[in-house]
Amino acid sequence: MEFSYLQPGKPPVFKDRYVTKVNECLTSFSKGAKGEIGLIGLPFSKTSISFSNASDAPRSIRASLSAFSTYSGERKKDYKNIKLIDFGDVQTHPTDLEESLERLRISVSEMLTWNACEKYIMLGGDHGVSYPSIRAFKERYGEIGVIQWDAHHDVRNLEDGGRTNGTPFRSLIEGGHLKGENLVQIGIRDYANAKEYHDYTKEKGITVFTMEDLERTGIVSIIEKELDRLSKSVNIIYLSLDMDVVDQAFAPGCPAIGPGGITSRELLTSISAAASFEKVKAMDIVEIDPSKDFRDMTSRLAAAAMLRFMYN
Repeated sequence: MEFSYLQPGKPPVFKDRYVTKVNECLTSFSKGAKGEIGLIGLPFSKTSISFSNASDAPRSIRASLSAFSTYSGERKKDYKNIKLIDFGDVQTHPTDLEESLERLRISVSEMLTWNACEKYIMLGGDHGVSYPSIRAFKERYGEIGVIQWDAHHDVRNLEDGGRTNGTPFRSLIEGGHLKGENLVQIGIRDYANAKEYHDYTKEKGITVFTMEDLERTGIVSIIEKELDRLSKSVNIIYLSLDMDVVDQAFAPGCPAIGPGGITSRELLTSISAAASFEKVKAMDIVEIDPSKDFRDMTSRLAAAAMLRFMYN
C-alpha cells in the first residue's frame, strides 16, 4: 500500500521539526493540572455601546498564537517548556446581561480557586468583562492595583445605559472593588472623552496619562514609575489592555478605532516592562472585533502582547 497523505481530523499544516509554535503549548485544563499561565475566554460583547463582535475574539486570538514560535532571538531563550493551561470559554446567557456578567465573575473565580498557574490571561470580549474579572481577583487576593491601557476613561454614568463596555471602572470603584488611587490609565486620547468623565477621574484620585504625556515622558518610564508606586500598597496588579489604545494603523479591528494612539512597538515594550514586576499576575485583552479586522492584524498584535506578558 502506498503512503497516505490523508490526515482525517487534522489540518494540512506544514511542520518543521525544529520549530515549536506557541499554540502547541496550550493544554486543556484538567483537575490537578499545573502550569505557568492560565488562559480563559470571556466571549461577551452584548454590553458594547456600538455594535461589536468582540465575543469572537478569544477564538481569533488563540488562532493567532500559531503565528509565533516559542523562541526569543533577542533573549536567546526558548520558552517551549512553558505550559499554558486553557480553561476554555465561559458560556454566557443569551439575553440576561447581568446574569452573563455574574457567570464571568464566577468562572474567573473558579479558575483561581484551582491555584493551577502563576499568571493568568483573560481574553475578552468588550471592556465590560473587566468588571467581573477584576472583581474575582479582588475577592481572591485582596487589595488590587490596575494599569489600564485605553483611549477612553471607561467611567461613564450608569443611568443612561446600565453597565456597558464604557462603565467597568466606574462600576469597580463605586462597588468598592477598586480604589481610585490604585487605578492608572495609560494612553487616554484627545477628543475621545467627556469633561464630566475627566472630572470624575480627578475626583476619585485616578492617575491619568494622556497621549501627550506619553510623548513627553515615554511610556516605559511612566509604567515603571507607577508600578513601583502600586507595588508598595497592593497585593496584586492587574493589567487591562483595551486594544483601541493602539493607533488604528496598527489595530484596525477595534470597534472604536482612531488616529493618534500608541504604536504596536510601544504597546509591546510597555507590556514587557509591566510584566517584569513581581506583583503583576493578570492581564485581560479586550475590544477586538475580528469581523472588522484586516488579515488578523489586531488579533496577532494581541497574541504578541500575550507573549510579552507570558515570557518574561
